[in-house]
Amino acid sequence: MRARGRYCARSHPESLACQCCRGDDRHRDVGPWFDNSSNRPRTGAGRNVGTVGKTLVRVAVSRGIATITLDSPENRNALSMQLVEDLHSALDRAEQDDVRVIVLDHTAPAFCAGADLKERTAAGGNPAASSTGPNRMSIAMSRLRSAKQPTIAAVKGPARAGGIGLMASCDLVVVQPTADFAFTEVRIGVAPAVISVPILRRVGWSAVAGPFLTGERFDAAEARRIGLVTHVSDDVDATVLSLCEGVLRGGPIAVAATKAMLHRSMSEPFDDALATMSVLSDALFASPEGQEGMRSFLEKRPPSWVEEA
Repeated sequence: MRARGRYCARSHPESLACQCCRGDDRHRDVGPWFDNSSNRPRTGAGRNVGTVGKTLVRVAVSRGIATITLDSPENRNALSMQLVEDLHSALDRAEQDDVRVIVLDHTAPAFCAGADLKERTAAGGNPAASSTGPNRMSIAMSRLRSAKQPTIAAVKGPARAGGIGLMASCDLVVVQPTADFAFTEVRIGVAPAVISVPILRRVGWSAVAGPFLTGERFDAAEARRIGLVTHVSDDVDATVLSLCEGVLRGGPIAVAATKAMLHRSMSEPFDDALATMSVLSDALFASPEGQEGMRSFLEKRPPSWVEEA
């Protein structure tokens, strides 16, 4: 069962006195992370979304988990105009109220090769004719970061340039030990401009100055050391599933509030931050979800938002 409570289109929990909350009931799809009969991971396509021609991004929803799969292996999931638009369509579905966690996955061999250079070359200097215009890639990264649901990148192959920007926009990043990374922009005469925004909010500038300025590759262990990724795992899918299950055990409103708290600016003065967090804490303790969580603990039973086994 899901806890009571709604979120607005801008991901504000109703318990925080947002005035624009609304509900949206839509059908659910069977997704790749759970088989309904066994609660184990399975494979299989979900509902496709997209516009013209082959869909380059798939989305499937099952038991509160939305799995978005970049599915353009022919060009290593490069960020073409269509792929970025299909990603937005997938996020439209994933941001609905029946979703508790969003997984950003991909087909082999690569997570994402960055910009589609053939498309960018053909576009010349016209940004409207590329995946960045008008700011569509920027908005996609912002949506991954600001969604009320935790976002998890499942990276089982190399990531380059803009692909690292997508990955870094997720809250949690799980990568295979063999995955490698490179900010290749300078080697083709451009800069990692847009993607620097999520990356520099994740790691210190000195940690990426070398990779930014040289374009040299670095491995999963180095990415973990500098904080670009959160987990290195031989079994990415199993680790992602475990993280999803952990999120599902938390209260939906509490998880959303915790994500928002993690992304708050650290520039707020210490005493002001304490005051803000005190208001948030009081609101959550007094909320129906908080009351249910505490009662369930004292009564030694699962809270209402945890599905029975």
